[in-house]
Amino acid sequence: MDAAVTTAPVPSASEAALPGPGAGARAPGSGRPHPRSRTARRQNLAGYLFMSPWIAGFLLLTAGPMAVSLYFAFTDYNLFDAPRWIGLDNFTEMFGDPRWRTSVEVTGWYVVLGTPLKLAAALGVAVLLNQSRRGQGFYRAAFYAPSLIGASVSIAIVWRALFADDAPVDRVQQALGFDPGGWIGDPDRIIYALIALTVWQFGAPMVIFLAGLKQVPRELYEAAQMDGAGPWRRFWSITLPMISPVLFFNVLLETIHSFQIFGSAYIIGSQGNACGPADGTLVYTCYLYVQGFENSRMGLASAMAWMLLLAVGLVTAVLFWSQRRWVHYEEGGR
Repeated sequence: MDAAVTTAPVPSASEAALPGPGAGARAPGSGRPHPRSRTARRQNLAGYLFMSPWIAGFLLLTAGPMAVSLYFAFTDYNLFDAPRWIGLDNFTEMFGDPRWRTSVEVTGWYVVLGTPLKLAAALGVAVLLNQSRRGQGFYRAAFYAPSLIGASVSIAIVWRALFADDAPVDRVQQALGFDPGGWIGDPDRIIYALIALTVWQFGAPMVIFLAGLKQVPRELYEAAQMDGAGPWRRFWSITLPMISPVLFFNVLLETIHSFQIFGSAYIIGSQGNACGPADGTLVYTCYLYVQGFENSRMGLASAMAWMLLLAVGLVTAVLFWSQRRWVHYEEGGR
């Protein structure tokens, strides 16, 4: 029997002209780019065109002003005369200023006390709202509403009126047997009125906590309850570890916001002194505003702004470093 011979088909001229895998981006027999390459370039161009408003805004409204501010930090600039280079004199004066150190202390106290209280209130209400009950939608909206209006000027004015002398808060504490006197005029207590306003605005982190609680499997609670674990044990051993990524996000976000507090502190403390009686609400940004716009020392204010940026960056780096010890992810990593 003759052996069968298999002959490979000879490609036609049109098939031979088609580019194979890995061929160049140019059409064969011509110097023009391949149609797919032209399509990719058009798509990239469309993407850059859509991004151009953001890129222009970032360069003109963020990166550009930051670069100018960094230059002003090493100059003597008062908004009216040309900047004069003075090197590190602004930083030297800043570190030796007693009011600057007071602003650092007030801001630190506000961050250390206000942020945990706000997050604790947000988490507590989120746990309560995570349970099925009648009118749940109304309660969620009611608790979230202060986050929408709490940062407004009108709310700060109302808050200042509530904590003034012979105001509702003063009358309540008199009825409870505490010493009378408003918080606004007291240098030692006005910061607590500001912290109370911050804690009242717990709606935004509450919503984030509530979303995290919805992701916790109910089977874990049922198994723990069958093993005899009580409510507090289930909270510490199941709830907190399971929502630790959400908790980390809220801690990071609220800490950064606390460093940037200005509007409410300026309005509540404005009684002849822009930063409260005896600098009671002299938060860092308030003193920065005083130096920049009241004293017309933009160079010193720019140096203070960059120190605030470095401080926030350092705190953020510490929080990211610490998350490896207490933040648990679903795949078991930290």
